[in-house]
Amino acid sequence: MRTMTSLEAQNHFGEMIDTSQREPVLITRRGRPVSIVISSNGDSSDSLFQYMKAVRELAPLQGKEASDALADVLSRMGAQAEIDGLTEADISKLINDAE
Repeated sequence: MRTMTSLEAQNHFGEMIDTSQREPVLITRRGRPVSIVISSNGDSSDSLFQYMKAVRELAPLQGKEASDALADVLSRMGAQAEIDGLTEADISKLINDAE
């Protein structure tokens, strides 16, 4: 993941946007992370992957903590899928079509 200071991001905005097309860009202010820029590229699953990659680099999880975090994310995704009216069959089809 590329890191830029807030001043660099401001002065090189185009470069930051171009870089975010390839990898997340971490923006820092006074040495502390304040933001992550991720390109959507019109693909929400890729954006989610990029976000998860950035989080993994900032706060790596291991063991039970990682398992619990994954279970929490999957639970929230399932709840949102239910709200959106997606069935297990719909989700399976989306997964299979993506492969």
